[in-house]
Amino acid sequence: MSKDYRVLLYYKYQEIEDPETFVQEHLRFTKSIGLRGRILVSSEGINGTVSGTVEQTEKYKEYLHSLPGFEDVWFKEDEADDYAHAKMFVRHREEIVSLNLEDDIDPLELTGEYLDPKSFREALLDEDTIVLDTRNDYEYELGHFKGAVKPDIRNFRELPQWVIDNKEKFMDKRVVVYCTGGVRCEKFSGWMIREGFKDVGQLNGGIDTYGKDPEVKGDLWEGKMYVFDERISVPINQVDPTVIGRDHFDGEPCERYVNCANPECNRQIFASEENEAKYVRGCSAECRRHPRNRYVEENNLSRSEWESRLNEIGESLSDDQTA
Repeated sequence: MSKDYRVLLYYKYQEIEDPETFVQEHLRFTKSIGLRGRILVSSEGINGTVSGTVEQTEKYKEYLHSLPGFEDVWFKEDEADDYAHAKMFVRHREEIVSLNLEDDIDPLELTGEYLDPKSFREALLDEDTIVLDTRNDYEYELGHFKGAVKPDIRNFRELPQWVIDNKEKFMDKRVVVYCTGGVRCEKFSGWMIREGFKDVGQLNGGIDTYGKDPEVKGDLWEGKMYVFDERISVPINQVDPTVIGRDHFDGEPCERYVNCANPECNRQIFASEENEAKYVRGCSAECRRHPRNRYVEENNLSRSEWESRLNEIGESLSDDQTA
């Protein structure tokens, strides 16, 4: 039985002459139909993920397809039990994905070769091909393609410099890149070509499309795919699903992401509910003792309760901290 809600993932590089007016009109329409989600708009196009009932999402698809230049927007769809977003946001940005380049890339003029899921799977199995994950570290740690290279970066803007620093490792190789829905790869693969890489491919439609392909069925994907909504993760591999995430505290298999309770850290970590409570959701001793530890505040722990939990793991509070 199909579910009553849908999540849409989409983007389109398309010149928008007046993005601020576009934002206002878009926000007005999405709120009028009760849609929720996060949409970024710039002069270079649109990038969004939204959720709502089947009726709401169909109305939105019709609306976006009715706008000049957006008639062929490709929507990737997932069924859902409820809204995957708490509110509706439409924001104006300088770029719909930012590489922080002085001389930006226009994917409409320069981008890597599009690979369908079957061709991308063949690339994964080719020992002479470098498969590069373009996403953030926490996305990779939840799930990635088998054998994919993990850049040592915290966000997408750091990727070009990392490639430059490691250029000699794969300059003469065939390189294929992938991301969640394809929007980051469109720009990044074009940048690689401009940097002199001769053979650059990208997974068309991203991981999301790969997981839904009826022939490939997500094969060679390990773990789950990170998504930027309240679901946090979605399954991809329909052939041989695995768990590769490891609990930050004990190393046990875990796919439950939480944010460190120290508001000045906010690092995303894997943690079971038991370990989240045991370590008051602090990723380090310093974060566990932070005077504004959000876990302590959210659960109204007294100072004695807070200190008792830390004592159990061989730590203690400093004298100037209060719950």
